[in-house]
Amino acid sequence: MKKVFIFLAEGFEETEAVGTMDVMRRGELDVTSVSITKNLLVTGAHGIAVHADTLFEKADLSSGDLLVLPGGMPGASNLNAHEGLKNSLKQYATNGKKIAAICAAPLVLGGLGLLQGKNATAYPGFESTLKGAAFVKNPVVKDGNIITGRGPGLAFQFGLAIVEELQGKAKADEVAEGLLLK
Repeated sequence: MKKVFIFLAEGFEETEAVGTMDVMRRGELDVTSVSITKNLLVTGAHGIAVHADTLFEKADLSSGDLLVLPGGMPGASNLNAHEGLKNSLKQYATNGKKIAAICAAPLVLGGLGLLQGKNATAYPGFESTLKGAAFVKNPVVKDGNIITGRGPGLAFQFGLAIVEELQGKAKADEVAEGLLLK
């Protein structure tokens, strides 16, 4: 089973984290939510607390196939301030492993130079943080090993793009039908 890690920072966008996790799990992916704080309980941008599966220090990220960054503010900035996470993202990119970020979170990838020469998208107003990328105003953009999404209302499409990438189009279509998106 393909393994995905999704990272939760204080101030994350709840819809993007929980909606994406739900879609990925429906797509039969092994999804682990990881708190980058010192606590398993992480509070989102709108006051909804989510209990993460594990803490960053305890997660074996080497076993993963894809890393996911939900957006939200200050969640994306908090992700960007976590050196361990940034080192893991660089390692995934170096090894050709897959990375996905939605809303404001692609700013982390832009800051690391991981979007250089790629097409990418982000929440309106964050286009300039996609350093080295060509901004594309699509709900979800896949370029090489990177998937980016625009924002909270597109979390299901973002999740489905991840399912399609790791499980194939037939599985993504099956999940979309089950969610009444098709």
